[in-house]
Amino acid sequence: MNTIQAIIIAIIEGITEFLPISSTAHMKFANPFLGIDDSPFVDLFEIVIQLAAIASIVVIYYKRFFDFKHYSFYLKLIVAVIPALLFGALLKKYIDAALNNLWVIAIVMIAGGVILLFIDKLFKANETPTNTNNDAGEISYQKSFIIGCFQVLSIIFPGLSRSAATIIGGMSQKLSKKIALEFSFFLAVPTMMAASAKSTLDVYKTNPEVFSSDNLITLLIGAIVAFIVALVSVQFFIKIVQKMGFALFGWYRIVLGITILVLLYTNYLC
Repeated sequence: MNTIQAIIIAIIEGITEFLPISSTAHMKFANPFLGIDDSPFVDLFEIVIQLAAIASIVVIYYKRFFDFKHYSFYLKLIVAVIPALLFGALLKKYIDAALNNLWVIAIVMIAGGVILLFIDKLFKANETPTNTNNDAGEISYQKSFIIGCFQVLSIIFPGLSRSAATIIGGMSQKLSKKIALEFSFFLAVPTMMAASAKSTLDVYKTNPEVFSSDNLITLLIGAIVAFIVALVSVQFFIKIVQKMGFALFGWYRIVLGITILVLLYTNYLC
């Protein structure tokens, strides 16, 4: 992976990380077009720049993240991240195999898109004035855990989108769209911190040569680009969802998924 390739992938990650369209799927789809072959460094790069993009949430919501008086906020995030940690460890071999199967990712993209077409109508009651769960304080430990279980779906089905899974999980618990979005953002921080730490350690054990000075510079450039782009994209996402809902993203997923399947079937994309 050269610097230009790293910057392009980082831009894709920054744009798609918080959208319910799967940043992982977009990076996996983009790699063949950019001439990027699978390698331990590429896998590590994709995980680390995801963490960099998600770090933008800490900056945007810094008052929430550093409000140490409300310790329950941190405890609820810990409760919510536990299912992903357990299933991530148990299903690592399956996850690695699925992440390298573009057919599976494309099919999941389409299925997830169909689901998003109906989300706004399905949870319309959450947005009514009578809904009393619009305060972040209403997210109980039980709801946090259930949202965390929804996050597991994005691990089992690569291409589903961690963001989509947790937002739907939040709305299934009668949270408003805004609160579901924010909790999804917050939950991404400990989730990707754990994933990045695990991936870095695994790569260091099996392929220590990956941590060359050139690769580390490429990693740093990618992380900075992903962070900056994500700062802008997350604000855009909130406005779009509040005004237009999720259907637009659903149609996008379906069109992209079908396009990838056609390219795979015609052997244009390998």
